Amino acid sequence: MTETAARIKEVRDGMRILWDVTITMDDGLPLAADVFLPEEPGRYPVLLSYGPYAKGLPFQVGYPTAWESLSGDHPDVAAGSSCAYQNWEVVDPEKWVPHGYAIVRVDSRGCGRSPGYIDHFSARETKDFVACVEWAADQPWSTGKVGTSGVSYFGMNQWQVAAERPRGLAAVCIWEGASDFYRDASHHGGILSTFWEHWYDKQIKVVQYGLGDRGPVNPITGLNVCGDETLSEEELAANRCDFGTVIRSHPLLDDWHGERSGVLENIEVPLLSAGNWGGSGLHLRGNVEGFLRAGSAQKWLEMHGLEHWTTYYTDYGRQIQLAFFDHFLKGVDNGWDRRPPVSLLVRSPGEAYEERAASAWPLPETAWRRLELDPDLLQFVEQNDAEPGSVEFSGGREVTFRLPATDADREITGPVSAKLFVSTDSDDADVFLTVRLFDPGGKEVTFAGAVDPNAPISMGWLRLSHRELDESASTPWRPIHSHSRTLPVEAGEVYEVDVEVWPTCIVVPAGYTLAVTIGGRDYENPELEDAVTMSNFKNAMKGCGPFLHDDPVDRPQRRDAARVRVHCGGDHRSSVLLPLQER
Repeated sequence: MTETAARIKEVRDGMRILWDVTITMDDGLPLAADVFLPEEPGRYPVLLSYGPYAKGLPFQVGYPTAWESLSGDHPDVAAGSSCAYQNWEVVDPEKWVPHGYAIVRVDSRGCGRSPGYIDHFSARETKDFVACVEWAADQPWSTGKVGTSGVSYFGMNQWQVAAERPRGLAAVCIWEGASDFYRDASHHGGILSTFWEHWYDKQIKVVQYGLGDRGPVNPITGLNVCGDETLSEEELAANRCDFGTVIRSHPLLDDWHGERSGVLENIEVPLLSAGNWGGSGLHLRGNVEGFLRAGSAQKWLEMHGLEHWTTYYTDYGRQIQLAFFDHFLKGVDNGWDRRPPVSLLVRSPGEAYEERAASAWPLPETAWRRLELDPDLLQFVEQNDAEPGSVEFSGGREVTFRLPATDADREITGPVSAKLFVSTDSDDADVFLTVRLFDPGGKEVTFAGAVDPNAPISMGWLRLSHRELDESASTPWRPIHSHSRTLPVEAGEVYEVDVEVWPTCIVVPAGYTLAVTIGGRDYENPELEDAVTMSNFKNAMKGCGPFLHDDPVDRPQRRDAARVRVHCGGDHRSSVLLPLQER
């Protein structure tokens, strides 16, 4: 059996480790990978990840605030591991190698120890990822069966690579990964998210290949995390796209965005899609849409809560992944194929969760309830028979409609949508919807979001000029907008618009009040006294996390100041559609 060439080979902590293995791409570019194997020689199924966060950068060093909360609040994450090999958003080898898996981590083109030009989620990256899967399938320590695994970026690009059907790919586990780069990630309802520009500065430029001696050092190997070359700032800039500027130059859903979204219908491999109730702004929608649209005959959806970096590493999440991969990579008859297609952790205030299984999404037992907006009472009503009226909001002023409290628990689980009749005094307007919860004393109840520790229940967005629906894909509970062109907006004209609110889950206890706030800018928790800051994000966490819509070009002052009127009753029955569940 021929051993794979590597920069450093060693046996430590119960693993054979091959540091800095070279995987050569079709254009001759060498990508760098680390391989973790069981000590006993043999052939093992492979779990592979490909991404930009630098395989040699420890989780604790690159993301210290996230690591502190993860390891401090969830001791099971560190139990049984030295944590020396923990990396951001990929599996811990010490938790997987003992179960008979080979772990492969690849630095994507231009990042970590892989040279090249950085162009995120591009066709070139997808081609590289495909080549890495096929390389792993051919190695002498591999059974030929490869699974892909990872969170966020390491999940998003799995939709793309799975659609290419590389040889050897046997199963994919996509944990909190967007599947539609436009609708899920770069533009919400047609409104530019500034997340990516800030993310690029804080999480990519700091691990770009060529930082060399100016970058961090792998504490285990002593190798430079970002390559042995030390390039100038000018050379580094020439080796990467200006991601924020490029996104801003593509305001509509065009071929550039299409290239960065997997053709979900082409996916055939067994699929586990895991989403986070607190993921509004990046991943939640994509995990649901990916599950619904993937062509796989064998596919499962799991939905959980807590932070973006938590559940993947806890015993709960790891045991789910292990059962999935054991079945499809090892052929273990563990009952996975008889598992219901949908499993949920139903969320209640106080971060309480109850496991539930279902046969489909949306849940088949959903009792859809359309409630109209009463502008006088500022409440939801079964039918607004009062005289037609309206309410007004602007960037700095919002309006909140409440569902009257009851003496019984009420559960909302599924997609939410709003049908609004709106007019504006401007040439365009942005509509922001926030689903919120208030306790019997009127205090807002927030939740641990995927990133923000004080997040509301869910959110939705729509730019008025992007109101055109994709009629072939839309349903009443899931309006999908085409975003292929902008429609004119005339001051004073009333327009019927459908707003997609991202899927959610909340048990509203007796005496609590569910509410929807309609406004003209991002939600901020009004009762928050000390906003949390994190090492890997620029802005303080005020309710929306880093998923803000504050670009001065995309949202000029006149847009933020636009006065918008929501018309109710009569011929303009503005309403919200809620997915109620029996308790």
